[in-house]
Formats: sequence, structure tokens, C-alpha cells
Amino acid sequence: MGPHPAVAAIRLAVRRTLADLAAEAGSTFTAPVREPRERVPGVPVAAAALPAAVGTTLIGNAHRHPSGLPRTPAAPGSPLVLVAVSGGADSMALAIAAAFEAPKIGLRVGAVTVDHGLQSGSAERAGQVADRLRELGLDPVETIAVRVGREGGPEAAARDARYAALDAAAERHRAVAVLLGHTRDDQAETVLLGLARGSGARSLAGMPAQKGRYRRPLLELDRAATRQACSAQAIQVWDDPHNCDPAYTRSRVRHEVLPVLEKHLGGGVVEALARTARLFRDDADALDQWAALAERDIRTGEGTLDVGKLSELPPAVRRRVLRRAALRAGCPAGDLFARHLETIDLLVTGWRGQGPLHLPGGVEATRRCGTLVFRRQGD
Repeated sequence: MGPHPAVAAIRLAVRRTLADLAAEAGSTFTAPVREPRERVPGVPVAAAALPAAVGTTLIGNAHRHPSGLPRTPAAPGSPLVLVAVSGGADSMALAIAAAFEAPKIGLRVGAVTVDHGLQSGSAERAGQVADRLRELGLDPVETIAVRVGREGGPEAAARDARYAALDAAAERHRAVAVLLGHTRDDQAETVLLGLARGSGARSLAGMPAQKGRYRRPLLELDRAATRQACSAQAIQVWDDPHNCDPAYTRSRVRHEVLPVLEKHLGGGVVEALARTARLFRDDADALDQWAALAERDIRTGEGTLDVGKLSELPPAVRRRVLRRAALRAGCPAGDLFARHLETIDLLVTGWRGQGPLHLPGGVEATRRCGTLVFRRQGD
């Protein structure tokens, strides 16, 4: 009898991501040598043929695996993949699937649990999650306490602190990638938030399956699948009360906005929003490539942008060139919105002698002698 369908789906998604990582890392898995053995009464042939690994840590609990066999860990020097684990169903399902699949292709798998310190007892809870992950065979497992600031609001500040901790852990352990447990439901929420903020096509493109060291294997699966997978494998999970707190915008989208859309527009809204994100991402990627090529011709020897050549570009490409210039000058990507780009664009298309524009991050945009100049104030 095979695994539960949700378990199988998650393992397959993780296997594909890990296979790509193994190929990138040049990792190959050599199966353990199996010496012929006499048939042991009451023991399956496959189990009798697998030599015991003395002194090794088994990946996962053998009785939970459909094969009934323990996993053989990858060699100590094999490439390491880290899983970001909060203790919720999404990240726990991802972690146990990675622990099951990674050794088969010669990868080690560890985990990082970030303690944001926003709730009473959060440190103890992070420790419990780490202990659970070690029992499942992940190694190394690390808990990191962070201090959440206030810039950009509580959600953005917590996200910035979390990614900074994950980046530091990946560098420290020399991990080839960090796996994130975002699902199709998270993608739908991200699209709605981007639509509400009017942040443009790139925001509507949602979260990428791959960006730098980060991978999101579960973006094509819904949140219900991760809960079913944890239940089927008797994996204990923790539900963060912040996920139900209406003080947080994403929580309101999850528990109020999406249910209303599903009720009045019919089922399939989450899947449709996720599909929209994929389509927007293809378009946004193509426009970004066009903008990168156009910028080479538009940038002057002094590093400014030629207004005449900018005006000849389609608006969607021109605004991407302007965004690239603003980011290069020091604008924080999370604080640069469509309204900022529209105002900068008026320096090209609606020039009436406007003065310098003050952008996030202390960056100033000025039109001067037929060029646009982006610089930090005071430089």
C-alpha cells in the first residue's frame, strides 16, 4: 500500500526541486552496496538485503515510511539543503518530505527555525520544533532568535528579520539552497495583496518558485494537502495565532476576503489567482529582460539616463528602466511602489520644470540637461 495521496504529492514536488539542486551541485547518489543474504523468516527480502548502517542516524521514522525501510543518510560532505520551519503544517510537511527524499539523491537536509520573539513562550516553542526535526533525522537543526523592527509595518519587519536570519544560516552552513513552505493558497493571498496595493505586474506575479538560494517546492499544492500529509504521518504541528489575528493584513485576506470570493464567485478562486500569478510572471520576466537591454543604450557615460531615448520606449519598459535606476541608487525594493514610478515617469513624459523628487531610502530623482539623475540625498 502506497503513501497517502497528499504525502505522495508533496514528496513528488520536493523530489523535483531536490533533483534540480543536485544537478546544479553536481551531486550524484551512489546506492549502498547490498550483499546477498539468506532469507530471514518473517522479514521481507528487500529488508533483509539492506545492510544495517552502524552508528548512523536514520532519516525519519522507519515505521512511517511506506517501504518500511530506514533511509540511508547522505555522506557527511554532501551538499546541504536547509528547510525553513515554523512548526506549522506547511513547513513540517515540507521538512519530512525533504528528509525522505534528499538522501536518495545524495543531499543532506537540515532546518532553521526562526524565533521572532513576538509571543510569550516563543523560544520554548522554537526549541520544541527543533527537537521534533532532529527526531525526524534532519541535521543540522538550528534555532535563531531575531529582533523584529518596525520599519514597513509588523509583517514586513518580521519578514525582513526572518530572511536575514535564513541568509546568515545558509552562509554559515554553506547550504546550496533554502526551502520555503509557501503553498498555492499563499500565492493567491500574495496576488490579492499586490492587487490591493496597486504595485504593478511584478507584484501580481506573486512569489517565484525560485529566487537566488530560495526554493518553493509546494507552490502548486494547496494548504489542505500539507495538513492531510501531516495528519497521515502523525506529524505534530503548531498553528501560529498570528495567522488568525485580524490585525495582520494577510490574515484578513486569508480568513475574510478569500472566503467571500469563493462564496460569491464559486470555487477555484485560489487556483485561478495562482494561475494569474504564473501568467503575469512570464510577462514580467520578458519585460524585465527588455528593460535590461534597453538600459544599456539609454545610460550615458556619466551614469544618467537619456530622456529622449527613454521617451521612445513603451511605458511598461520605460518604468522598469526607471525602477532599476532607482533601486541602483538605493531605494528599498519593498518601499518603491507604482505611484513612485508614475511620478518619476512624469519627468520624462510630462516635464514642466518640476523640482527633484524625493523617493524612499533618501534617493532623489532630478531631470537635468536632458537626462535623469538618481542619487542619494547629500551625496
